[in-house]
Amino acid sequence: MKLNRIAILLATFWMLPALAFAADPGELAAFKQAIRAQYDLKEKAFADGDPNPIVEQFYSEDVFSVDNEGNTHRGRAELRPLYEEVTKSSNVRIESVNTRVSGDMGWDWANFYVTPKDPAEKPFSFKILFLWEKVGGRWWCAGDMYVLGQFDVTK
Repeated sequence: MKLNRIAILLATFWMLPALAFAADPGELAAFKQAIRAQYDLKEKAFADGDPNPIVEQFYSEDVFSVDNEGNTHRGRAELRPLYEEVTKSSNVRIESVNTRVSGDMGWDWANFYVTPKDPAEKPFSFKILFLWEKVGGRWWCAGDMYVLGQFDVTK
């Protein structure tokens, strides 16, 4: 059931033309502000080495996440071990690059900068797509997918 909901969410984004996501400026500004607050929460959780806010307050219960190696993580229970590990070893910064919203659905292409807490390790970044769903008046990350690299934000 939960997998079907995520599949429908993803299919909705892929099938709708870009013009369907031409949100009015107020809707887009409110969405950007709401997800920025979520990104701030995630960045702080990494800085604090605490996976709980990420797993319990950032991601929806039925989140669907695909990592840079093609591994799929379904639900908070599968994400928890991953975040228990990575929040201890890294800090992150999230930079929105291309944001769309329509009603209770939205997405955000972003740069996800990772700085290891060990100064001997080199920083790196991901190109990431966050899928957002508004439930009960609150935006939750319902899915994400990422690959190594970063978007050129000078264009």
